[in-house]
Amino acid sequence: MFKFKDFDLLTDGTIDLKIEEKTPANEEKGYVPAYKYSITLHDSSAPIGNIDIRIGYNENIYYGGNIGYGIDAAHRGNSYAAKACKIIKQVATSHGMNKLIITCDPDNWPSRRTCEKAGLKLKEIADLPSHNEMYQRGEKQKCIFEWDLEEY
Repeated sequence: MFKFKDFDLLTDGTIDLKIEEKTPANEEKGYVPAYKYSITLHDSSAPIGNIDIRIGYNENIYYGGNIGYGIDAAHRGNSYAAKACKIIKQVATSHGMNKLIITCDPDNWPSRRTCEKAGLKLKEIADLPSHNEMYQRGEKQKCIFEWDLEEY
């Protein structure tokens, strides 16, 4: 049985990840457990973005990713998303995960650069299956980036 761990505050001395929510799995929808964080500048309380990590693997994760992130427009261009990915990988490894997937739209060049800066490799540009929620919202393809955690 899955048990959340105490990763309520993570930092690299530049940015902090502060837990906002721990979401249990929803097997009916194919959702795995997730930790959701706000990203702040170190020792600040004002959020500059968010990041979440989904623990486990299934078809939804392959197309939607283990990690999702967003940085507020005023703070983009500082590699905060890549730094947050590097910080959050310790949550994955503590749960025995040996790889992480991050996905983005093929035309989302800033997100693609973030994945590359964090150390992920583009595995493929995949067509979404028609039963996928993202496909049903109008999305057709995803870049699938993979991070081999055993290399780092």
